[in-house]
Amino acid sequence: MKIIAVNKSATFEYFILEKYEAGIVLEGAEVKSLRAGKASLGESFCEVRGGEIFLKNMHIALYDKSGAFSTRDSRKERKLLLRREEIAKIAGKVNEKGFTLVPLKIYFQDALVKVEVALCRGKHTYDKKRTLAERDQKREMDRAAKEIFR
Repeated sequence: MKIIAVNKSATFEYFILEKYEAGIVLEGAEVKSLRAGKASLGESFCEVRGGEIFLKNMHIALYDKSGAFSTRDSRKERKLLLRREEIAKIAGKVNEKGFTLVPLKIYFQDALVKVEVALCRGKHTYDKKRTLAERDQKREMDRAAKEIFR
């Protein structure tokens, strides 16, 4: 499994409840651009519409060797491929207040491009502060342990 892009801010902004692996509908030049590692999940999100799930605002850079055929929008919406039961379950949860569907990472599994999406609930400011404090505390403990075992 080769990871192409990771949404680092998702774990900070949301509590991750459930993870799903989805396929994605892409064009040939987009796959070649992904192989070069030119993708970003920075501000992307998922939307459930008409019994289908779409990934919006994911940036895949235009493939430079594709010529005049790659004049498409680099941030267009892309369809995610999941089982019907999973889509129904996700749609039911997303319609509840406070739940959202966020992409976590995009990667190659054998020759296929997969997207890991997660059903999340947003964090409050005090939750984010607690996360930062725990991260700092863990870093200090690791430093102290490293000094002791030198």
